[in-house]
Amino acid sequence: MSTMNFCGKCNNILYIKEDRDLKILLYSCRYCEQQVIADSSCVYRKEIHPYVGESTQALQDVSRDSTLPRTKSVRCSQCNQGEAVFYQKKLEGVEGMTLFFICCNPTCSHEWRD
Repeated sequence: MSTMNFCGKCNNILYIKEDRDLKILLYSCRYCEQQVIADSSCVYRKEIHPYVGESTQALQDVSRDSTLPRTKSVRCSQCNQGEAVFYQKKLEGVEGMTLFFICCNPTCSHEWRD
C-alpha cells in the first residue's frame, strides 16, 4: 500500500519523480532536493469494496417517481392496491434478472418480487 513519505532532512513531503535515464522511481523533496529511491512501483492504489449490506429496501417516495414504469396487472398482497411501480435487478446467485414491485399506495409501500 502506498503511504506518504517525508524528507529526512527538512520533514517536507516527498513527491514521486522518475529518473528516465535509470528508469527508476524516486521520492524527491521540492525544498532541499533530497532524493530517495522508491521501494515500490505502486504510486496510487484505490480499493473498491462492494456494499455488503445491500438490500431490496424501497425508499418511501419511490411510488411517486414518475421515471419508473408502472403496472396495473398486479395486486398488492398487503392492501389489495391494483397499481405498482416495478424495476429489474440482478440478484447474486440467481440466473437472469429479478422483477421487483412496490405498491403505489402511499400508506402501504409494500415491496415484493416476482
